[in-house]
Amino acid sequence: MSARPIKRSLTLKGHRTSVSLEDPFWRAFREIAQAQGKAINELAAEIDASRGVESGLASAIRLYVLDFYRTRDQDRA
Repeated sequence: MSARPIKRSLTLKGHRTSVSLEDPFWRAFREIAQAQGKAINELAAEIDASRGVESGLASAIRLYVLDFYRTRDQDRA
């Protein structure tokens, strides 16, 4: 497992962009998209649309993943 961010391409609203995330975040991001029945580009576009201008897309995805699992764990308790 690599702790270094890996750059991958996404398509948001018809435009290609790249995002650098560590492997665990990429895997979790893919799992969340699949669990929600969404393509990874669709979920990325939703996160992109809801993030503030002070936050980069990679940071917004990391925070989304963190919030998803925290909320899920709280619901189980």
